[in-house]
Amino acid sequence: MNLSISITISGKVQGVFFRQSAKEKAMELGLTGLVKNLPDGKVQIITTGTQEKLDVFIAWCKTGPPRAIVTGLELIELPLKLFEHFKIIRF
Repeated sequence: MNLSISITISGKVQGVFFRQSAKEKAMELGLTGLVKNLPDGKVQIITTGTQEKLDVFIAWCKTGPPRAIVTGLELIELPLKLFEHFKIIRF
């Protein structure tokens, strides 16, 4: 059964290839959704997949790519959202 969640990551997460790395990890796991930078310096991910795959992805988000310094993670379960693929939202 698929679930959708919002993950908001804080810390040094912009300018460190977090969005691209998150997309690559999500695609590796077969997740769909989107990732975007927020004006307050955080990164938000909305993703859909199985609980097992989401757990692996959440664990990855706690550290992120090598140059990131993650200081916080906020998880919110959402009503099921269907996406065709995983994409980066750029402003």
